[in-house]
Amino acid sequence: MAKGSIYSICISPERGQLKKEVVEAVVTQYGIENDGHAGEWGRQITCLNWGSVLKANMENNLQVGPGEFAENILIEGLDLSHMVVGDRLKMGDDVILEVYQIGKEDHPSVVTRTLGITLLPYEGLFCKVVQGGTLKKGDPVKSFLFHN
Repeated sequence: MAKGSIYSICISPERGQLKKEVVEAVVTQYGIENDGHAGEWGRQITCLNWGSVLKANMENNLQVGPGEFAENILIEGLDLSHMVVGDRLKMGDDVILEVYQIGKEDHPSVVTRTLGITLLPYEGLFCKVVQGGTLKKGDPVKSFLFHN
């Protein structure tokens, strides 16, 4: 089990938009309240490593902040690259997410059109909610790997 923390939580009312940072969020069985990706499907919440954003900023001379890669949760201090489908993240006191998909089809998204690069299709963890609760910036995140 490895540990990190929530660097930011971001939402947008509709899919296909950049997200705005919020201080706190309620996670239901369908995803984050008031986020366009919440629903009855597997890609309810997207997680990305804050270190990946910093690296992309440095390599591409950008100043991208929370939500600008269209992610819901930026995680700091935890290497997400070892996670596979079925692994879980425990966030805060109650929230448990299960990795449903890693990466996705890369298409000309608002992120690519705005920044010229994208991260979610390659590094994003698309998760479904196992257990809901309330999350806030700075909450601890623990990974549970169920593979060898």
